[in-house]
Amino acid sequence: MYGHETYLSPLTWRYGSDEMRRIWSMAYQRLLWRRIWVALAEAQAEFGLVTPEQVADLHARAGEVDIERAHEIEAETRHDLMAEIRAFAEQCPVGGGIIHLGATSMDIEDNADALRLREGLDLILDQLRALLASLAALVEARAEQVCMAYTHLQPAEPSTVGYRLAQYGFDLLTDLEELQRVRDSIRGKGISGATGTSASYTQLLSPPSPQEGASRGEEAQARDLEAKVMSRLGIEAFPVSTQIYPRKQDWLVLNALAGLAASLYKFAFDLRVLQSQPFGEWSEPFARRQVGSSAMPFKRNPVAAENMDSLARLVAALPRVAWDNAAHSLLERTLDDSGNRRLVLPQAFLLSDELLHRAQAILEGLVIHDERVAHHLAVYGTFAATERLLMELVKAGADRQEMHERIREHSLAAWAVLEQTQRAESNPLVALLAADPVVRAFLGEDQVRALLDAGGYVGDAPQRARNLAKLIRSALGQLSGE
Repeated sequence: MYGHETYLSPLTWRYGSDEMRRIWSMAYQRLLWRRIWVALAEAQAEFGLVTPEQVADLHARAGEVDIERAHEIEAETRHDLMAEIRAFAEQCPVGGGIIHLGATSMDIEDNADALRLREGLDLILDQLRALLASLAALVEARAEQVCMAYTHLQPAEPSTVGYRLAQYGFDLLTDLEELQRVRDSIRGKGISGATGTSASYTQLLSPPSPQEGASRGEEAQARDLEAKVMSRLGIEAFPVSTQIYPRKQDWLVLNALAGLAASLYKFAFDLRVLQSQPFGEWSEPFARRQVGSSAMPFKRNPVAAENMDSLARLVAALPRVAWDNAAHSLLERTLDDSGNRRLVLPQAFLLSDELLHRAQAILEGLVIHDERVAHHLAVYGTFAATERLLMELVKAGADRQEMHERIREHSLAAWAVLEQTQRAESNPLVALLAADPVVRAFLGEDQVRALLDAGGYVGDAPQRARNLAKLIRSALGQLSGE
């Protein structure tokens, strides 16, 4: 048994869910291989190539995977699939001799991988839907809460907390659509033999007398055999294949997962910024007995968000390996993708699984510090609202350039005061502009003060946020068939 006395991937125990680990486990892989062998035998029995008794024997033993025995055989054969064939055959005295009849290794392995890709995507999609549902609820709840927005990490104009959250929602909704598209396009290699020509199956289905070549009837039977097997597996085959399914399929899947990772990375990175003390507006949940630092007991580091960004970087790197596998698959196939696919496919899914789990936990426990949000709006919002004042001054007949310069001068003076105090109540900008005689020539003091209230300068952000929440709910309803 493997234990912590030897190297274990953190994905074995630290990151990812048990359900995703099950999908990418060796035991489940072997169960899928056996399922495909049984489906092949069942289809072959319909053509009289094997007997019902042989099929029944395989079916009865298909769930009795013995990995230890298979590894003993593999130590001699140096071929994992051939070792599983022999381990399976040892358990099946009646049907063992017809296992893998006409097949090549990738008729089994690639179809099994396609099934695992689809199951893994189903699990990812379920988690992403749950995350989007939680996010839509938070967007709606915070749609009206005014906050400062920041461009270039500098105070810009007001927005709302819900509208900021809606940006993450839109990115994740895009990911949901792409992942669903990729999931629905997953295909198996099919049952087409060593170079994808179905030659072995055509030969099996041909009459016993020597033939110059396969007849159209035999070719059709080979395609019919493939269709029967794939129907039993519940997945379509690619219309053409070589010894393997097109490796571009792996790249498309990993690209979609990397896109999801990018969206979650941005959410986590923004949270890290907003949790820093100069902002202090949002923070991730922090357990009562959680330790933030071994050296500094007071620290509340954003460790969950940092972990998300760390893992997301690795997901972003994996599509390149899949790209190489697709581009370098010479002629009808080479084996230089085999080793890395054992790593990159499970890694991509388990890391994405972990990212979604952590994002859900953060979102459910997200703390929004209302007083800090209001403080920054009070400190910086007035500066943003000067744009609204400028528009109204021009509408009242003022010279735009002259008003721009007067507002700029007062703003710089007020900013200098704030740099010293960082206190909203010490911001003199409203008083300066309300008392300016040139400004007062066009607008009354009460009008100036009202226009400089940044709380009302968010445009249609609240409605846009609510509309996005509705869009998410509509998409989730459509995808669930409601």
